[in-house]
Amino acid sequence: MPVLSRPSAPTHEFGATRFTALASPSRGSSELAVWQVEIAPGTPPTPHALTREEVFVVLEGTAELRIGGTVTTARAGDAIAVPPGQMFELANAGDRPLIAVCCMSSGGRAYLAGQEPFAPPWTV
Repeated sequence: MPVLSRPSAPTHEFGATRFTALASPSRGSSELAVWQVEIAPGTPPTPHALTREEVFVVLEGTAELRIGGTVTTARAGDAIAVPPGQMFELANAGDRPLIAVCCMSSGGRAYLAGQEPFAPPWTV
């Protein structure tokens, strides 16, 4: 099916961060997982890494990315490409929700420091 209808509500929540699965193998995409993430102001970032490259496109708000000892800022219209295996943190650097669309090739896994890799549920 070429059109994958947007869910009427976020599909997953992790603290004050909401994820909406847009395309994934369970939703009809065979090669990519695409989701929207919404991070509330003041939400502490979660350091993590992925086994595949992840790309974020900021739709609204301001993102702060910490990766490899460097801190950068991205605003609406900017894209962020995070290489596989690189620990990073994405935080909301503003006073309104940060909204981004993210994508990664299917089969990618995430991991937190000291934990085994897992498939983020919004990507399967």
